[in-house]
Amino acid sequence: MIHAILLYEDNKLLRESVCSLLGMADEYEIKGAFADCSLVEKQVALHNPDVILMDIDMPGVNGIEAVKKIRAFNQSAQIIMLTVFDDSEHVFNALRAGANGYLLKKDISDKLIDSIDEILTGGAPMSPVIARMVINSMQQQQKVRDNYKLTRREGDVLHLLSKGNSVKMIANALGVSIDTVRTHTKNIYDKLHVNSQTEAVSKALNEKLV
Repeated sequence: MIHAILLYEDNKLLRESVCSLLGMADEYEIKGAFADCSLVEKQVALHNPDVILMDIDMPGVNGIEAVKKIRAFNQSAQIIMLTVFDDSEHVFNALRAGANGYLLKKDISDKLIDSIDEILTGGAPMSPVIARMVINSMQQQQKVRDNYKLTRREGDVLHLLSKGNSVKMIANALGVSIDTVRTHTKNIYDKLHVNSQTEAVSKALNEKLV
């Protein structure tokens, strides 16, 4: 089976290098290689790719915003970020936007083919340093939650509150009653020593509870 791939990369030499690398594999077909994401919605809709390789720092629409645009109408395409950014802000913003994998450009020659194979079989490929960052962040988040003795469900409610969801929306998302959500919310306020949703969300974001 031949898998369709789209590439978004504003560096011409790197764009050509990635195309050459993938061109040596019979199972991949580059349907398009673009220097920017100005037409990303039309291009993805037209080519219906299996895999999208996405740079972050591009002129106009950046890669993270492009991922959000894609996810608004396409949930099936597997998206791997190809970037030089190895800081937590870029990594988590990309993953929250809907990226399935995150590969540093320095690892492209050694890991790109394997990463595409992995993502097509249900994996979530990441450069080793990125995978370690994600694990460390999750562990730290859990430690902070444990300090406040938040239950798993309270953590879920707090996460949804931080996204701006109403009590009714949270109840629907979690499959519980509105009264149950209100009870969890009250418990969250008590444990965080706050008096409102705004204060709870602010504290959660500042202390990386969500």
